[in-house]
Amino acid sequence: QVQLVESGGGLVQAGGSLRLSCAASGRTFSSRTMAWFRRAPGKEREFVTYINRSGLSTYYVDSVKGRFTISRDNAKNTVYLQMNSLKPEDTAVYYCAAGQTSYRTSVFESDYDYWGQGTQVTVSS
Repeated sequence: QVQLVESGGGLVQAGGSLRLSCAASGRTFSSRTMAWFRRAPGKEREFVTYINRSGLSTYYVDSVKGRFTISRDNAKNTVYLQMNSLKPEDTAVYYCAAGQTSYRTSVFESDYDYWGQGTQVTVSS
């Protein structure tokens, strides 16, 4: 069992930055791909980015490329999402997700076994 707890959300003006953190319990963190998803008001949850087990491979949805950076610290069981140049359209609840204990990476929700409770990010114009 893995528990995920996100933090770092809040209200920021357009052009500003936020850093989200996701702390994981258990001993299998370093064996799992980690990802961030988000759900904007009135929309379905969407993939944002993932990072593989070693941290050497990442992937981003086009809308955040060049602005967001995912990273992880396996010694601290924590994954981060640095968000720069934020836009009002980035307003959403952001969810951390943990994949299976394998090398696989994925952009699909169904491939992630554990989810955090979400943290609200609001970007004002």
